[in-house]
Amino acid sequence: MSTTVQDPCPASEEALQLPSTEIPETIEETPAVPEAVATKPVEKSPRLHSLDAFRGLTIVLMLLVNNIALDTATPKQLMHAGWNGGIHLADLVFPWFLFAAGVAIPFSAASAKKKGIPGWRYDLKILSRTAALVALGCLVDSSVQHQPLFTLGVLQIIGLAFLVGAFLYELPLFRRVILAVGMLLAYWAIIKFIPAPGMGAGAFEATHNIIYYLNRTYFSAVGLWGITSVVPTAAMMIIGSVIGDLLRNKTLTEHKRLAMLLIVGVVLVAAGFLWNFSLPYNKPLWTPAYVLMTAGLGTLLLGVLYLIVDAAGWWHWTYPLLVLGANAILAYVMPILVKLLILENWHHNLHGVKMSVEQWFLTVAKTRYGAVPGGWVYTLGYILVWWIVLWFFYRKKVFLRV
Repeated sequence: MSTTVQDPCPASEEALQLPSTEIPETIEETPAVPEAVATKPVEKSPRLHSLDAFRGLTIVLMLLVNNIALDTATPKQLMHAGWNGGIHLADLVFPWFLFAAGVAIPFSAASAKKKGIPGWRYDLKILSRTAALVALGCLVDSSVQHQPLFTLGVLQIIGLAFLVGAFLYELPLFRRVILAVGMLLAYWAIIKFIPAPGMGAGAFEATHNIIYYLNRTYFSAVGLWGITSVVPTAAMMIIGSVIGDLLRNKTLTEHKRLAMLLIVGVVLVAAGFLWNFSLPYNKPLWTPAYVLMTAGLGTLLLGVLYLIVDAAGWWHWTYPLLVLGANAILAYVMPILVKLLILENWHHNLHGVKMSVEQWFLTVAKTRYGAVPGGWVYTLGYILVWWIVLWFFYRKKVFLRV
């Protein structure tokens, strides 16, 4: 692992990729620039601020969903939908992480090519990112269970989906589209037409479906429960890379890019809506309808942000979002680990009652402001604290990269 100390708003295309997971070990000072070099104009690539804003919004939603403290007063949209229960706002976080990572793949590949990085080195970089995401995900999951585990959680799935999406990016765009559609069709066909022992073809209940059977029977014992979801999540990554190609297409005017984003977004939403009648939206199993609907909504949101931020030039308001988006993986990992290792494990006495630090803060907030307002004070205060922490890293130009 190596430290990256970079300009928080770099102009290079490389900076548009999803912030990765490498933990800094050393911080090097930027060498002085000779006067002859410093006075020479440097051509910079345009910055795609809309992608930063999209990633930042996703992180805000993630922090809100992960730390909401309203108990029974929690809005329905901030809770994950039940089995076949549709798509709530909370269900957009994970797929939009994947989508943003996919959009960034073309920029990362173009940057590597521009720098003259040989193919084998770029492939190693892809593998190292995957390994880092898997390792960090296992650390988070092990911390949750308080024992060493090898599992396939959020970060592990992102890493594996990225591995597939990045390696397949060398294929022409049309072939990638066909491949993504084929992956979703194959996944749908397995669920719909292949019976598992003791259940007929097309069984689709929480513990009675072919995917559950495969995970329980073959993959659970080796820590690979959920490996089947790499198929639809990789399709999501490929869809993101297609959108990234669209945004990088210099032959298109801004109006044509916007029109294409709108068209693609509407097509994806419509396809997801129609597929829902055959196999419902389902986040636990990443059904094709869920993948296409969330990808379509992500494309439309990115298009709106592109219109406001990049096309119209109103990007300065994105600064609070950029602070979060610049360290996306850190914004995911640190709040979880701090909550597990400190807020839930450290204790404090309140009026003679011993409680966790987390419960102490929440009790004080609810006692002072009321149950629901106090819950919001705690939740929003926790998000603000982490924004300040990430702002500190941002100001110091320290980012966690692979």
